Amino acid sequence: MAPLTPPGASLGPHPLIEWGTAQSVLAGQSVSGDRYLLRPCPDGLLVAVVDGLGHGEMAAAAADIAVATLETHSREPVIPLLEQCHVALKRTRGAAISLASFSAMYDSMTWLGVGNVEGVLLRADVKAIPAQELIMLFPGVAGYQLPYLRAVITPVKRGDVVIFFTDGIRRDFLSEPIPAGSPELIAGHICDKYKRSTDDALVFVGRYLGSGRNRLVKGKSWVHFRHRLDR
Repeated sequence: MAPLTPPGASLGPHPLIEWGTAQSVLAGQSVSGDRYLLRPCPDGLLVAVVDGLGHGEMAAAAADIAVATLETHSREPVIPLLEQCHVALKRTRGAAISLASFSAMYDSMTWLGVGNVEGVLLRADVKAIPAQELIMLFPGVAGYQLPYLRAVITPVKRGDVVIFFTDGIRRDFLSEPIPAGSPELIAGHICDKYKRSTDDALVFVGRYLGSGRNRLVKGKSWVHFRHRLDR
């Protein structure tokens, strides 16, 4: 599969994660409405995956606005960042957006999503309980309806893998073994085998390479609340 590089995704290698992506465009369309973004943020790295509502040029336009907004405000915490996207997307179709902010100081990931861009954290430690953690997704569409938001902060260790995927990917890959190899190889495998023929599809895979200086309580996740603003 020839890689597609959406706007805003040009960040190269980063000391916190190694990463790879794969995606496909719906047959009959010239552009994808799915985007991903990596940007440095205070003490770490921001990862975002965006799915513009529907497909085609209007979906791509909404996704591009979301990515541009994320780039501009990438140093903000994830909840205000989603709120900025919501405001920027009000005159578009809207988009589903999932975000993860990695902290090198705390070896942690703060993540949440609005809509249906799913995310899963796979633990490298075979004895970890739970072995998988799913992103906290909230119903809604950025640009149309944003609910009360809560972000989960969870410890991450070297070798842990986070996977984001849009709704053009069937989620049944989660019940099957993930192949060993590079993030790019894993993303390509998932996209090739589990993509739907009815939508754009994008898979982002990141493997954490962080410092190992985990300052969070072992095995604990924390939730950050933010009251909904006037929508």
